[in-house]
Amino acid sequence: MSEKSRLDEIREELKKLDISPTIFARKEIHELPDILSADEKIVSLVEGRNKLNNHHIILVATDRRLIFVDKEFMYGLKVEDFSYSKISSIQYETAFLLASIDIQVTDDVVEIDGVGKYHAELFCEKVREFMSRPETHFQSKPEPSVLDQLEQLGRLKETGVLSDEEFLEQKKKLIEKL
Repeated sequence: MSEKSRLDEIREELKKLDISPTIFARKEIHELPDILSADEKIVSLVEGRNKLNNHHIILVATDRRLIFVDKEFMYGLKVEDFSYSKISSIQYETAFLLASIDIQVTDDVVEIDGVGKYHAELFCEKVREFMSRPETHFQSKPEPSVLDQLEQLGRLKETGVLSDEEFLEQKKKLIEKL
């Protein structure tokens, strides 16, 4: 049985949410496993263009934060994330087929245009849902699942922190919890 990579899990999450990123978002999507925590869930994603530099970007809403991802060949990777409690407003403006999204974060405005009209509306609704939740939702961290703990054990073994015997012993204890 082959283990699913974090990227495969992310692709499945997007598919369940009926989000089909274009080929232009491929670079940014490939960066998500390194950006998201193991148990962080995507609730919405849109792609568009950064109004400042005209780069293709994705904007990801998770169950914890809003993340702006810009991966350009010549400029490297730019990731900005915003706590929902720091977002004072999010709005969209539609044109014929496309929309733009403006997000007011503290004293800054993040502007994305070239977003699909329907996707912009859904994205803003999801973000508003999380903005209206009490702060405690963002700070409570759920207990890691047994699978997450097994993954972490595997990494500890790979890096030499755990011996084979220690790994097998801990693995057995975790599997008994299933």
